[in-house]
Parts: sequence; C-alpha cells; structure tokens
Amino acid sequence: MHWLLFRPRTVLALLTVLALAVSLAPSTALAHGATADELAHQHAVSKGLKVSMADYAVPAIWLVRDDGKKVLLPQELDDGRPTILNFIYTTCPGICPLMSQVFSRLQARLGVEREKVHMVSISIDPEQDTPARLRQYARQFKAGNQWQHYTGTVGASIAAQKAFNAYNGDKMSHDPLTLMRAAPGKPWVRIDGFATPDDLLEQYIQVAAMCEPDHAAR
Repeated sequence: MHWLLFRPRTVLALLTVLALAVSLAPSTALAHGATADELAHQHAVSKGLKVSMADYAVPAIWLVRDDGKKVLLPQELDDGRPTILNFIYTTCPGICPLMSQVFSRLQARLGVEREKVHMVSISIDPEQDTPARLRQYARQFKAGNQWQHYTGTVGASIAAQKAFNAYNGDKMSHDPLTLMRAAPGKPWVRIDGFATPDDLLEQYIQVAAMCEPDHAAR
C-alpha cells in the first residue's frame, strides 16, 4: 500500500482499523452488581468510545434504497422497529469496510432477533454509489433483509448527514459513527468511535429495553 497517497488523518484511521481488527474477538464479561448505565459507560471508556443520547429532527429527505425504490427517510426510520444506522461509501479505503464488517457480525450475533431490527447504511458518496453498486456491496457483507443501503442526490446525502450531526465536509474526512433508536419518538444513542460487534450488541440490548412495558417503572 502506498501510504503517502493518503492524508495523515486517513493513515491514523487505517492504523486504528488494524488495531481494532485484531481486537474483534468477543468481550462480554460484566462487572458484578453494576447497573446497565454503569456497564455502558465502563465499556465505552475501555474501548475509547463516546456514547451519548441525542434527539434528532429528520427532515423529509428523499433517498433511493438499494432495491431502486425512492423513499422518504423519516418514513423508513419510523417503521416501528429499533433502528441501527451508519454512514458509509463503497470505495472507502479504511473505516467503511470495518464498520460494514461490524454490522455483518452484529446481525449474526442477533440471530433470529435481527428480523425485528432495521439496519440502515446511508452512502456519503451518492455520485458513485448507485443502487446497483450498493446491492453488490451489501452482498459482499452478507446483508440480510433487515439491512438496507441508501443513496440519492448529493444534496440529500449531505442533508441526511447534517440531520445526525455527521457531516464533516467531504467523504475522506468522515468519522466512525453508529446511531441507534428503540422506536419512533425515543431518543437516539450516538456511538462515536470504532465499535465492535459486542459493543453494538450491548448497546442494542439496552436500547431494546426502552420498549419494554415496565421500562419506565424500573
């Protein structure tokens, strides 16, 4: 690989990718007696992740799903299922393949539960990422029916990124980010950093608990 072709920030990201790839083995030990919030905080700090809660207003952005259908993003996200969302592009040399591999392993860990989840990957390079290219990319990572990829106009892609405070100016400057939401009307969990499948699974379990009838009484 010709490292000099990449920006310093990209080189650092690639080195981080290599380090994280080595550490993708499951890590599920829980501290005895800790609350869910304490566990999430401990886990996030130990992995260098930043986990926060946020409310995002998603405007009426038209995107094109990988099956070629034009859809409104709010309607896609408000289908009643928990949502797990990230931003990628298919020619990304570093963090996108890692994030997609993490999504692929997460859906395997979810097992039959994955059919109850909506996994969303939005392209930040819509000029290159046609629906056909996204379908090919999805097959590469063995995406199930619950995991869909979206493209659209440049303006629509930027608007989607800005809606989630994920826009950094150009595709080479994007950061690893995953967002989760239990259901429409619930807050989003924002995970900044390179999350492993187990990181996301732990967060998903907590997010899914927000939909339990007795959650508010706990």
